[in-house]
Amino acid sequence: MDELAPFYTLAISLALGLLIGLERGWHEREQAEGHRVAGIRTYALIGLLGGVWGLLSQELGNLLLAIAFTAVAVVLVAAHAISQREDPDIGITGVIAGLLTFAFGAMATLDLIAPAAAGAVVTTLLLGIKPTLHDWVARLERRELLATLKLLLISVVILPLLPNEGYGPWSSLNPYRIWWMVVIIASISFAGYFAMKIIGERKGILFTGLFAGLASSTAVTLNFSRLAKQTKNKENVLAAGILVACATMFPRILVVSGIFSWTLATTLLAPVLAMALVTYTAAWLFWRRGEDSASSGETRLKNPFELRPALSFAALLVLIMLLSRALSDQFGDLGIYLLAAFSGASDVDAITLSLADMAGTDLNTSTAALAILIASFSNSMIKAGVSLGIGGTALGARVGLSLLTAVIVGYAAWWFVS
Repeated sequence: MDELAPFYTLAISLALGLLIGLERGWHEREQAEGHRVAGIRTYALIGLLGGVWGLLSQELGNLLLAIAFTAVAVVLVAAHAISQREDPDIGITGVIAGLLTFAFGAMATLDLIAPAAAGAVVTTLLLGIKPTLHDWVARLERRELLATLKLLLISVVILPLLPNEGYGPWSSLNPYRIWWMVVIIASISFAGYFAMKIIGERKGILFTGLFAGLASSTAVTLNFSRLAKQTKNKENVLAAGILVACATMFPRILVVSGIFSWTLATTLLAPVLAMALVTYTAAWLFWRRGEDSASSGETRLKNPFELRPALSFAALLVLIMLLSRALSDQFGDLGIYLLAAFSGASDVDAITLSLADMAGTDLNTSTAALAILIASFSNSMIKAGVSLGIGGTALGARVGLSLLTAVIVGYAAWWFVS
């Protein structure tokens, strides 16, 4: 089998070249034969050439591969320069694609098959969606570009620099986790802005609530509540988005608890599914009713990146963290339910993970299950309060009554099965 390995890797190098060449050949299919710098056959041969030199470099050294790459670059640049005499075009996409094809071919023979294949697919995709990308850039506003750069700054640059350890009283303040919540809130606002702009207000709100709710339903509630305050006659659609995000919390509880304790997840199954069903149903009803207000005008989209609300929420999170640890330190095991209530006000996953890890050993499974439900009840009521206090009475009544009903049904289900 080892004797066939070089042939196998060369075949992959050739296939990667054919993939990129297929797109390039289709893109330049209207040009006459002999007027194209490179077509499907040339790209396939460039990929195979990269594979051959990759194999040779294993025997003769990496310097040989660098020289071969330079030689291919010179040939491609020269061919591109000659082609400009007949059809002036300063674009160098074909040259870059050829160099990447050579590199992917070499990678395939250097035991980097998976990255090479992934790179070839992404390259082909980028080459194929050129019109779409250019259209997006043409429609991109300056404030949207700046918002993207700011989001990248706080997430890619600042976040990795923060220490991921506890500070302050009881070591309860983790700079990394606190700033991570800032990034999540800002990202949800950013994603919601572009979702509404690209696929429309109603669908954009629903999809933002559905997918962003997987990260933080509280952050979704905060963002949509602020949006409700800025607009009129959108309460039904925004309530549907909030409730969809809130409903995703319940299946997430089952998944998180089930990772650590299947017995705990089974105990939580009935009340959690009951709450999820009530919340999803309410979201669907408001979504249907939201069709009546769809013609009342689009929401005026503002800045896609707003840091101040995210910082305010992070400050609230810090306060809740301190209160939670204070209660735990003061009451010990007897304060488990109070701890769950206060912890759930900011985050359900954290308390669920902690209790699931202790369930059945340091903590009775029934006690852990009830504490997790209390956390979910607390979290639901906090989100109802946020929607009422920030979004106004119309939004708050819709979200609050729906979540209160879910809490009552969930408690009834718990009482029935326990």
